[in-house]
Amino acid sequence: MIAIGLEGSANKLGVGIILHPKHDGPAHVLANVRHTFISPPGEGFLPKDTAKHHRTWVVRLVRQALLEAKITIDEVDCICYTKGPGMGAPLQSVAVSARMLSLLWDKELVGVNHCVGHIEMGREITGAQNPVVLYVSGGNTQVIAYASHRYRIFGEAIDIAVGNCLDRFARTLNISNDPAPGYNIEQMAKGGKHLLDLPYTVKGMDCSFSGILACIDTLAARLGQEKTGWKDNDTGEAITQEDLCFSLQESIFAMLVEITERAMAHVGSTQVLIVGGVGCNERLQEMMGIMAGERGGNVHATDERFCIDNGIMIAHAGLLAYRTGSSTSLKDSMCTQRYRTDEVLVRWRD
Repeated sequence: MIAIGLEGSANKLGVGIILHPKHDGPAHVLANVRHTFISPPGEGFLPKDTAKHHRTWVVRLVRQALLEAKITIDEVDCICYTKGPGMGAPLQSVAVSARMLSLLWDKELVGVNHCVGHIEMGREITGAQNPVVLYVSGGNTQVIAYASHRYRIFGEAIDIAVGNCLDRFARTLNISNDPAPGYNIEQMAKGGKHLLDLPYTVKGMDCSFSGILACIDTLAARLGQEKTGWKDNDTGEAITQEDLCFSLQESIFAMLVEITERAMAHVGSTQVLIVGGVGCNERLQEMMGIMAGERGGNVHATDERFCIDNGIMIAHAGLLAYRTGSSTSLKDSMCTQRYRTDEVLVRWRD
């Protein structure tokens, strides 16, 4: 069976085409194309501008994906799209595009939970069987484990997502959004040497990132105001923007490692699967790997093709649901900004 997936919950528009063999076996990625709306340095992406970008690019990306996949429309079984969560206007643009293709080609629709798409694609690519999942992106921060046909949320951010924290600090420093603000902070952090004291807010299984963002913004302002330079008290060396990026990463990733380890202990798992755009961060993978290794476990993660929002994950999760009898009627093919991971009935897993 073959499915086309459309993803556009934030500033990335992705179209993917996936093949599930008739007899059990690994899925085949036939096409996975993406285009990103990049805003100027110091600015975020507005919903209306992002939606316009998606409407402008969706037809050409679908055509490109079909050419790369070398398939005909007749071979496609269903059209999958991101139902939510995400930004309202971009989600609407993708939902309308999916409806158009469904009517034009007479194919069934499948609405997909964005978070479940990340999880299922991560499991497929890495081979992780039943891991504790750390889902970290610009809009979501969740620690998840599977039980009784649901992806259960053990802990989450209680204010802003970890990716949103990084993106907003990139705007504070006027860092480029190309290719992504979080990636550019990661590169700057590699040059940091001084670990500054920042708030560390873990409340049970939940995290808070708004306080640490307010603090690091204050330190960035201090860095710009001190004419003689801000010196480290122990070494006398100058504090730099790289030190701020390094300190922010180390602190927030330590919080994520802590709550993930607690979830592993609770469910008795030795596997961690990191998904979502922030999951591409090599330092996060390294810190999680140290923790998992000390517990006799291991970490699974993917590269930017599958970590960052993409259409293939929507195609894969949608086809899993479609094969077990799920589809979305035209009158129900809406989208929603709030669609929790644990709302989805996962029929395709035991």
